[in-house]
Amino acid sequence: MSIKAVIFDLDGTITRPFFDFDAIREEMGLEKDSGPVWEVMAKMAPKRRQKAEQILHFHEGRAVTQSRLNAGAKRTLSALRKAGIHIGVLTRNRRSNALAVAEKHKLRFEAIVGREEGPVKPDAFGVLQICRQFGVKPQETLLVGDYLFDLQCARAAGAVAVLLANHEQADEFARYADFTIEKIDQILEIIESGKS
Repeated sequence: MSIKAVIFDLDGTITRPFFDFDAIREEMGLEKDSGPVWEVMAKMAPKRRQKAEQILHFHEGRAVTQSRLNAGAKRTLSALRKAGIHIGVLTRNRRSNALAVAEKHKLRFEAIVGREEGPVKPDAFGVLQICRQFGVKPQETLLVGDYLFDLQCARAAGAVAVLLANHEQADEFARYADFTIEKIDQILEIIESGKS
């Protein structure tokens, strides 16, 4: 397995986890167990959806301004760049927020796919789009994320699913991962072991 590209999730993967989706659902007037916020919002009546989007945008803005990188993130990106491996970001967030995080922390991503560009994770769309942009096959690509949708998205696209197990729910998601890591820089070991 020769890896030519790594696609990262943003919140919880490149940056430390920030969003409290239970609190966001509550603010939107939703039950805690009502499901993923974006999918629930898609079914709302226009007026209610507009209000829910304002709430979500407010929290996403705070996530950018208060963002902090996960330990080893910058060093990992630098090592990938030196190795000639493409770096992309696939997020259920807006593209503009991913760009703002990159600017704030002086990071460089060759490709960013946000939710406004097509179906969101767990759909394979974003992985396939980034792979096309890089001219690589999904099976030559790692998708690194901290949530179930990241792993399902990787599987749907035929990419290698890597779980960053940095939270309590990680054990529930591990069976969907090809690899489980506890620190982001451990992807370098996965890539190195694949060369032999």
